[in-house]
Amino acid sequence: MSSRGRQTASLGEIDPAGSRHLGKRSAVALTDGAVLVGTADGDLRAFDRNLTPRWTATENGPGDGSLVSIDTVEGIAVVGERGPSGTVRCHDLDSGELVWRYETADDVGDPQNETRFLLPFVADVVAGEERIYVAARRYERGDDGRTFDSVVYAFDLDGTVEWRYRADASPISLAVRDSRVAVAYNRCPGDHQCGLVVLDSADGTERMTWDPGTDGGRRVGDVSLLADGIAVASHGDYCGYRLNEDGSHRWRAPLATPATVEGERVYAYPNHVHATSAGAVFVTGNTYPEEGRETEARHPNEHTVVGVTLDGEHAWRDPIGGFATGIGTAGDRLAVPSAQHFRDRDATGHGLGVFGVADGPMSALDADGVLTAAALDDESVVAVEEPVAYHDESDERGAYRVLRGARE
Repeated sequence: MSSRGRQTASLGEIDPAGSRHLGKRSAVALTDGAVLVGTADGDLRAFDRNLTPRWTATENGPGDGSLVSIDTVEGIAVVGERGPSGTVRCHDLDSGELVWRYETADDVGDPQNETRFLLPFVADVVAGEERIYVAARRYERGDDGRTFDSVVYAFDLDGTVEWRYRADASPISLAVRDSRVAVAYNRCPGDHQCGLVVLDSADGTERMTWDPGTDGGRRVGDVSLLADGIAVASHGDYCGYRLNEDGSHRWRAPLATPATVEGERVYAYPNHVHATSAGAVFVTGNTYPEEGRETEARHPNEHTVVGVTLDGEHAWRDPIGGFATGIGTAGDRLAVPSAQHFRDRDATGHGLGVFGVADGPMSALDADGVLTAAALDDESVVAVEEPVAYHDESDERGAYRVLRGARE
């Protein structure tokens, strides 16, 4: 990826991110002929591969949600929203025309109020060859803490719902392979007490459940399916796992387990995993103290990409300098966008790294603003940049735009 060949295209105006994260507001995908971007104002925008604008699909009204998840299959793009209706939309790839839409709020409920994090949230969309799988959730706060309502769906390509799987837990990501749909639940405060569920793709019945077996609501941050097993990023004990099909353990790899730094016990959550026959890669997030929420200490493995062999041996590690909201994957490579450091607000951490599953760092791209979504293929890597304005600075860094870098 070369900065010399980098291209950009504006996505309009957006309120800048601040010293703390605003959560997902954008999504991006690559097809053979196009770059697709889901925007914070609910538009789906298509560009040619050189970032020449092609079409814009606007289906939301004023005050509706942001497009935060996206996938494509057989001439259509499916996007998911964080917004009052938690909408799933399907668009024609050539024209942007709306093919069908579904409002997940009909299942997970209307928001408690219009606070962003209380809005229905389509956490993930994965398009298979014949069906589209969607995870949606809504949470609200009460005297007894937070509660979740969530549904995992299987849609036919025409928008028909073939099955639903409900839980009072928070799905964060999906993985689909062969006849399996794996669902990672990052919070389980209710009756649903397992961080990972594997469903049969045909009818949505449970094939396997697994949990790190730890106390508290935090369970699983991400899941990736192998031909003969499952890779899991565990929020419960801050480790990576490789599981057999029945949920038994192949191995457990410590990633950002509690460590004493400057006299304080701190840890970091592994938030992402991508596994192939070449190994498994995990991405860790922010440092937290075991007591309270604020700390001056930094876990030595926070904001780090870690490669693990399929035998469970640590193969490589590389710090990325900031929080990764999501990752893009393509075969044995992944793109990791990094935003501001959660506490240090270090603008040098803004950027994107491309990694090989087996060998680690391949290339990097700097950015002025925070990078919040990425996708890649054999030719290019693309990312969404959002502007950022720190509370103790007067400058606004970066702009709302899509970046494209050519692979070296």
